[in-house]
Amino acid sequence: MSIKELGTYAKNTWCPGCGNFAILNTIKMVLDELKAETGSLQNVVMISGIGCHAKIVDYVNVNSFYSIHGRVVPVAEGIKLANPGLKVIGFAGDGDAYGEGLEHLLFAAKRNIDITMIIHNNRVYGLTTGQYTPTSPLGFKGRSTPFGTMEKPINPLEIMLSSGATFIARGYSNKMDLLKDTMKQAIMHKGFSVVDVLQVCATFYNMYDYYNSKTYELFNHKPDDYASALAKIREWDYNSDSPIGLGVFYKKEEPVFDDKFRMVSPEKPDRQTRINELLKESI
Repeated sequence: MSIKELGTYAKNTWCPGCGNFAILNTIKMVLDELKAETGSLQNVVMISGIGCHAKIVDYVNVNSFYSIHGRVVPVAEGIKLANPGLKVIGFAGDGDAYGEGLEHLLFAAKRNIDITMIIHNNRVYGLTTGQYTPTSPLGFKGRSTPFGTMEKPINPLEIMLSSGATFIARGYSNKMDLLKDTMKQAIMHKGFSVVDVLQVCATFYNMYDYYNSKTYELFNHKPDDYASALAKIREWDYNSDSPIGLGVFYKKEEPVFDDKFRMVSPEKPDRQTRINELLKESI
């Protein structure tokens, strides 16, 4: 299967200039490499939520599941626990993952379940024409806040670090080579991995010029050092005018939830034996 064959018949309806195109093309390149390395994509499953990002599963020719708003993570967890041999990749928007779905995200990080979450973080609800989200900056003016928001954004990477995520990274839709390397590292990581992608909404919150001038690739950074990771993650709080690091902030190997879950799962009862026992007791 080539990159061209990874496409589908579905007509793309994203706006011109949308950062989702870069994420779509990047995941295709990553999957193409995985196909060359493993020989098959049969064990890959993509899950999406609700929002502009969610259409990505319509545009990639692999196994996929369309979940509901804020529920990408529990669906991904359930699929992984049911079939541990699958490579499960979830796609969610910033409102999807950091708003309604935040609790699920916290527990996936806490459990260190072996799934990957790619967050399309355009910092605005684009599908519903421009409301503020958990990562919109203070004072953001949109359809729901015409006079500007009165609350600061969250720093999702700091929340993920404190929750126990073992792979934390940030990408930018306009720097695809780095994004490709980062996404592939996340997918190959054994444990819970999350990549926050600064994905520009060209229609309702065009940040290309700002991100082009502020983003830089992390260098001389030790992702296995918690204190260093925390310092780098706090360098930009999604509200300040600080430099914005891109790449892997934190990476650590730890036992995964799915392995521990199988170790404590009871053996399946013999169905026929149990039926015979019930019949014997009742007759």
